[in-house]
Amino acid sequence: MPGKSANLTSGSFTATVSAITSAFGDPTRRAMYLFARESDQGVTTAQVAEKFEVHPNVARHHLDKLAAGGYLEVAVERHEGGGAGRPSKHYRAVGDASLQFPVRSDDLVLSLLGKTLALLPAEQAQQMAEEVGQQYGRAMAVGLQGEDVTAGHKSLRSALQTVADALTAHGFAAHTDQRNNQLRIVNNHCPFGDIAIEHPVICAVDRGMVKGMLTAIYGETSPETSASLPQGDTFCATTV
Repeated sequence: MPGKSANLTSGSFTATVSAITSAFGDPTRRAMYLFARESDQGVTTAQVAEKFEVHPNVARHHLDKLAAGGYLEVAVERHEGGGAGRPSKHYRAVGDASLQFPVRSDDLVLSLLGKTLALLPAEQAQQMAEEVGQQYGRAMAVGLQGEDVTAGHKSLRSALQTVADALTAHGFAAHTDQRNNQLRIVNNHCPFGDIAIEHPVICAVDRGMVKGMLTAIYGETSPETSASLPQGDTFCATTV
């Protein structure tokens, strides 16, 4: 637990750091934790959104995840003077302030990918990102059902649920729903973190993964992105 980290041995310290970085999920969330830790008064959703240039809903999502994991505590504070204004939530860090996070190679690779894609014409970058996603999606389908995976054995609804479950296992926190007579996959978390916010073209990888998996287990489809966290929405959604 965060509050016990002062007495960690070297082995348990490494295990604790690994657990924390796993719980945080992406570099944006870790950076927000460090930002909150630097403030004695705690931080608000608005302050975090301004600091990291993200939509307030995105900031709130990350802060609530940190609070749920026990890394931040939440205090509801009323404005001075006792007015009728809406009380604000302040998020304060819990635990040892000396804890540091290791460099993660996947963060560096994603950053390099984002900068590389930014050098390409937008249409070409989108196409490349989606193709990479499709290849990975097909590989995921083989991993789920074996080398003899054959399209056409599932209904679209059940195929989408299989895809959502696979995406969740890869850190997307995905589920399926239906809106305006269209089925869609909704991702409540983006494992690409702030790299996707800086370079939204990476969202095409998500769409490609969905298309690749669906092609393998259902058949040809034309998934379209209908909502995106990097664009300020409260979730990412791919409509089929």
